[in-house]
Amino acid sequence: MKTEEEIKIPNATAKRIPLYYRYLKTLQESGVERIKSKEFSQLIQVPSATIRRDFSHFGELGRSGYGYDVSYLIEVFSNILNTKVEKRIALVGAGNLGKALLNNNFRRNENLNIVCAFDANPEMIGQKINGVTVRPMSDMKELVRKEGITTAISTVPSSHSQEVVDQIVDSGITAILNFAPGRVKVPEQVKIQYIDLTTELQTLIYMDENFTSRKHFNFSNQD
Repeated sequence: MKTEEEIKIPNATAKRIPLYYRYLKTLQESGVERIKSKEFSQLIQVPSATIRRDFSHFGELGRSGYGYDVSYLIEVFSNILNTKVEKRIALVGAGNLGKALLNNNFRRNENLNIVCAFDANPEMIGQKINGVTVRPMSDMKELVRKEGITTAISTVPSSHSQEVVDQIVDSGITAILNFAPGRVKVPEQVKIQYIDLTTELQTLIYMDENFTSRKHFNFSNQD
């Protein structure tokens, strides 16, 4: 495996690394030990040639006729994503979904930590959820700067998404996870990822129908 200093990753590849990492973790949790690029392509809807090209930037990760070891890929991408360093996160929108995220607060990954929450609803301001006090939107810029936060999760509805994302960007946040599927505009330096629950459910059904209780795959395609 190449060191981070030796790796020069194209922007398009860098954008796909979190996607690869997330689905590899899902495969691992399903008991999958190895996978070939064609079946991984079917799962994540990225062409197998693109997957192989992306993976080649990190050295010889797979073997012809065998595929890729899922645990090893997770280790490689974990190092690239620096998942062992605490990521302090701001949550915007403390409704039902926001409360659920706060109550869970990535308990399975101690390196991800929601440290502050914001909402525009006066009835929510001052409420404490799992130790985190909901603050007014007007406090965001100051608190984000004070806590050194660069990542935010937005759970507000699509009808208010652009307005809220503009405030998030104005606070200095450069990475946003948006639970509203409608696309919003952000500056070039700001990275945004969308969570579409319908797509996630379809992926879950696909996983259940194709991968349940299978330790490896029998495709004969090249890696």
